[in-house]
Amino acid sequence: MVIKIILNYILGFVNITVEGFFVERFINNCISNKVFLWGTKRKNTTLLTTNVNINDFKKIRQIAKKTKCKVNINSKKGFPILLHKYRKRKLLLLLCIPVILVILISSRFIWNIEIVGADTINKDEIVSQLEEEGVSIGKLKSSIDSKKVINSIRVKRKDISWMSLDLKGTNVIVTLVEAEQKPNIINKDEYCNIVAGERGMITKITADTGTKLVKQGDIVEKGDLLIGGYMEGKFTDKRFVHAKGNVEAKVWYTKNIKSNYTREISEETGNKKDRYSINFNNFKINLYKTLPKFENYDTINEAKKIKLFKNFYLPIEINKTTYIEKKNKEITYGIEDLKDILINQLEKQFEQEGISNLNVVNKIANFYEKENNILELEMTYEVIQNIGIEEKIE
Repeated sequence: MVIKIILNYILGFVNITVEGFFVERFINNCISNKVFLWGTKRKNTTLLTTNVNINDFKKIRQIAKKTKCKVNINSKKGFPILLHKYRKRKLLLLLCIPVILVILISSRFIWNIEIVGADTINKDEIVSQLEEEGVSIGKLKSSIDSKKVINSIRVKRKDISWMSLDLKGTNVIVTLVEAEQKPNIINKDEYCNIVAGERGMITKITADTGTKLVKQGDIVEKGDLLIGGYMEGKFTDKRFVHAKGNVEAKVWYTKNIKSNYTREISEETGNKKDRYSINFNNFKINLYKTLPKFENYDTINEAKKIKLFKNFYLPIEINKTTYIEKKNKEITYGIEDLKDILINQLEKQFEQEGISNLNVVNKIANFYEKENNILELEMTYEVIQNIGIEEKIE
């Protein structure tokens, strides 16, 4: 389809408006008469805009008359239109020819790889594996066997349940569905104990099957036996079972952080400099002579690939590097301000690890004055959680 659109740019096309009560019949007639339409946009039930090749425009008028629709030309585009417009500028026209040839040749290669659906999977890993299978930037599209690539990657990775590879224009769109990570489940007919997955103090324990080996208030360590995978009575022998039950415990998560009262911070001065470069595949051209003369700075890199259409990328990339000047200075905090800063820093760490989302029943913050003007914070989150996990009896 992309090749068709490029050819229509070379041969020339018109953008038209079609209006009438039978626009759907108009489109169906175009399809049956092999009239190629693209960029079709429906404005409402009786109005649409679309593009059509100049040579097919006569057919369009006949189809419009047949389907009782009105056709108006909005604009004329393409190489013949430019040729007529700039017919006196021969050098410009001569330069257009190699540009068109480059675009046509480029359309046969891959110039962009897009990964869709990888939320937890590292996209760079997927790109590396695609390269191992022969799918890489600058590769000829006709040399790629999509089914073979998909099967090879899926065999190597357990975290992908479904994968597709679509070649659209010069773009490769790889769509993934991540596999759900299933816990190790012990079959119901196998014997197992329930052991502690974390250190904590038992707050509640119930055993549906098996024998309780701890009680409320007991402190247990990770790996300790909580519910034994066996049962016995006064008049029955000991028999093994698949232990089932619920064990809740108060678990403590502790973190430490320390800081000097005098801290060096970095602030932006407001001075920024942008530098640009162009990449032609792997060939880089810098559009600047010197770097900014900042002593301290941060850099922000942005890359934008050039494309003609939605999925038609060219082997050209514009890189923008922004240099942001920063200045270091010392600030001496009061004790209360520093306490707040340390608490916020540790709370962010608890949040990043997902501990804040658990059933937190208490937060304990202890501060300690250390030598050399150092303040230390020890923060503990008390959490009520189920700590029982199954362990197979060998």
